[in-house]
Amino acid sequence: MNYDLRGLSYHALVEGDPAQERTAVLLHGFAGSSEDWDTLVPVLRNLGLAVVAPDLPGHGSSGLPESPSRYSIHEVVRDLDELMCALGIENAVWVGYSMGGRIALHMALAHPDRVRSLVLESSGPGIADPEARRERRRSDEALASRIEERGIGWFVDYWSSLPLFETQWELPLEARTALRLRRERNRPQALADTLRGMGQGAHDDLSGRLPDLHCRMLVIAGERDPKYVEVARRAADAAPNSTCLIVPGVGHTVHLEAPDVFAQALAVHCIVTEGAHPAAAPVGP
Repeated sequence: MNYDLRGLSYHALVEGDPAQERTAVLLHGFAGSSEDWDTLVPVLRNLGLAVVAPDLPGHGSSGLPESPSRYSIHEVVRDLDELMCALGIENAVWVGYSMGGRIALHMALAHPDRVRSLVLESSGPGIADPEARRERRRSDEALASRIEERGIGWFVDYWSSLPLFETQWELPLEARTALRLRRERNRPQALADTLRGMGQGAHDDLSGRLPDLHCRMLVIAGERDPKYVEVARRAADAAPNSTCLIVPGVGHTVHLEAPDVFAQALAVHCIVTEGAHPAAAPVGP
């Protein structure tokens, strides 16, 4: 379904009746789309939750903003708040992967009444050290310029080769092929502007505000992604009512590399914190 939000067309997967059912909002990561959550949607529906999975600006089938400023997290949070209104959703459990997790965390702090609970996968509050944040902004700008100059094929090869994603090479060929095809559907200008507007160097660190979170939070990281293992543990320690789950044997994309474990963890979270009740046993080991 498509929604006009403040003059920008958003595409969102909507399953169930968000106006009548408890709802989960799923936010994908950089260069992803709502399709990244395909295996998780049936699990949430089985729990009696409606599902809303938007394509973020410039991603998937959503529109390409004319102004780069529309790619900022604060602008996207305003858009998502309007999407909630358009769908008649009062509040939801928000699940965000990587960049999507940072957006979900901003939503929880900007509009706490919108967030019943929060699940962050391979994500965190940002870069605390100002100089490190400036350096990340410079490196994001350099990458954005290379994407504009060299195109989507170069980006997909580069992105797939990063050490952050080396565990994805252990996925079955079919899964790797599908992931590459999804990445290749991105538009170079949109990825470049997303890095400038929503890259880790583009927003302030929210670590000092984690104690202000009033919702329950589950923070998930893969054991073979040591940077985000540490980020997850620190975030869970700082925020009240928070739990940290480190998934053995996998890296940055837990929902892709260990989908059953991820689905089981999310199901337990929803049962405990959202009052959800499965129609049958949750997917998982």
